[in-house]
Amino acid sequence: MLELFAAALALGLVFNATPGAIFAETLRYAARGGFRPALAVQLGSLAGDATWAALGLAGAGVLMQSDELRLPVSLAGAAYLIWLARDAWLAASRAASVDDEPGGQQASALRAGIALSMTNPQNIGFWGALGSAMGALGVEQPRAIDYAVFFSGFMAASITWAFVCAGALAVAFRRAADHWIRLTCRLCAVALLGLGLASLHASLDPLQAVLAR
Repeated sequence: MLELFAAALALGLVFNATPGAIFAETLRYAARGGFRPALAVQLGSLAGDATWAALGLAGAGVLMQSDELRLPVSLAGAAYLIWLARDAWLAASRAASVDDEPGGQQASALRAGIALSMTNPQNIGFWGALGSAMGALGVEQPRAIDYAVFFSGFMAASITWAFVCAGALAVAFRRAADHWIRLTCRLCAVALLGLGLASLHASLDPLQAVLAR
């Protein structure tokens, strides 16, 4: 069990540390609001991860691999990324300091994290193929306790990364000048737009598969 927990812990760190939309949005909120909004993005993404994990652990892996599910999630994710890109670009034109109440910004960051995670087709693929992943880790016939240990290790890594990532970015931007914050928002906008267009392009294959039926 300890080996399975350690493997899930390492996998969780790799999964969360991979640069993507969550990191770009965390970076943007850290630049404009500091630690708490950045952490809110990360914790919001964990809520989405836990939802997909629960579906995968409940035996919905086959359903989660279907094009009928992946297509609307991919399209929704692409649309949301493009909308966030627009929002990030507009934010760069406003004052670099926090322009709303901290509580409101944290709530917005939390919602962004949840939405990004829930519309991320990579989460569907990862948790939908959990059975295969367990087999690769040496657990040929996983039991409920095996899934629980794997989930615990993965989420422990995710929570740890959430605090480390938010803290490091907040420190990096603690004394950043306004023009660097604006530049960061614009770079995040470009990254989010690129990810959104890439997600839209990736949706073509499941769309063709659905239309062909």
